[in-house]
Amino acid sequence: MKRTMKLNLIGMVIVGLVLMGFSGCSQETKRYEAEFLNLFDTVTKIVGYTTSKSDFEEQSNFLYDEIGQYHELFDIYNEYEGINNIKTINDQAGIAPVKVDQKLIDLLIFSKEIHELTDGKVNVAFGSVLQVWHQYRESGVDNPNRAQVPPMSLLEEANKHTDINKMIIDEQAGTVYLEDKEMSLDVGAIAKGYAAEMASRETIEILGAESLLISLGGNVRAIGAKDAQGNPWRVGVQNPDKEDGTSLLETVSLTDASLVTSGDYQRYYYVDGKRYHHIIDPATLMPANHYRAVTILAKDSGVADGLSTAAFLLPLEQAKALLKKVPGTEAVFVMPDGSLEFTSGFKNHVI
Repeated sequence: MKRTMKLNLIGMVIVGLVLMGFSGCSQETKRYEAEFLNLFDTVTKIVGYTTSKSDFEEQSNFLYDEIGQYHELFDIYNEYEGINNIKTINDQAGIAPVKVDQKLIDLLIFSKEIHELTDGKVNVAFGSVLQVWHQYRESGVDNPNRAQVPPMSLLEEANKHTDINKMIIDEQAGTVYLEDKEMSLDVGAIAKGYAAEMASRETIEILGAESLLISLGGNVRAIGAKDAQGNPWRVGVQNPDKEDGTSLLETVSLTDASLVTSGDYQRYYYVDGKRYHHIIDPATLMPANHYRAVTILAKDSGVADGLSTAAFLLPLEQAKALLKKVPGTEAVFVMPDGSLEFTSGFKNHVI
């Protein structure tokens, strides 16, 4: 089913990674922007400079439809008519294989690659533990005076059902089966970045898009350069101490690349005055506390999304060692005291 999207030709609204103002564009081109709020529980923005509003609308609506498909396929909470998604797979855990769209097969194969790359730090089979934290976080947000941290015994019991090798993908049959009936998938650590990457590739291949900037929450994907002169897009990295997006740490140039952030300021709650965020370390079953935020610069938005989560969970030198496994990947780390640490090449992209 085709979705409809209202184009908003409006000023910038700052989200996650902030899309900066652009200069130096030809007077023959105009800046167009589309915004929508109903996918992946975040604000999605698409920006382009073109001489044709109709071209921008075609590309924007195509992107919206593509990202919308991934939103429905990756959803763990909701059902959609005629679609078998992550929720369907979870509901059928220990019961039967589920026939799914090739897009979902591809995502889960990619998730196994990220699991291997990150030595298990990013695990889409970690859903049973994440669900416990989600329930306690939602309860804590709704009733702050009664907020609690999940008992370790409950987390440890859930962690018994997180073996990614029990996610059986049959590519020939197009099915996915969870052997453990208590197991559940949660692709949140890679979903937005992967969706932005795949939708961007489709827009390039099918519509010939040459110059667009997509921000899917904290995941920014640049298609091409900003203009025909090859000027890069400029994207701001948000200061996690300013959750309204009013302060930037750095401004980065992007051309055919992605910038993705994981941080402790995105989803959290308080227990006895202490903040508990949503990025849970599989080793401790508790929120990691090495950084306030980690921003990854890489070509592939899906890879950047997975690496931002994994790096957030690792001490600094281990995180830097991981990023060296993917050539061309750079990062900035916001330390707990607000100071910044960089990989060796990140400053080369700072404007």
